[in-house]
Amino acid sequence: MRQVIIFRGEDGYWVAECPTLPGCLSQGKTKEEAVGNIRKAICGHIAALEEDKLAVPEEHFDAVLMAV
Repeated sequence: MRQVIIFRGEDGYWVAECPTLPGCLSQGKTKEEAVGNIRKAICGHIAALEEDKLAVPEEHFDAVLMAV
């Protein structure tokens, strides 16, 4: 299980990012597409780390949603 942050980019596309896997992000025209794309990106990112015999960062998060 991985935490994913989703937000609307400047170009109108939805951007999805996995904070515990630096550089692992994707996008989509809809939220659903962005979620599907980041799921594939996370799997590929982890597979590449394992293939290179690098440590896969453990998931750790404490999320707070705040309206300002």
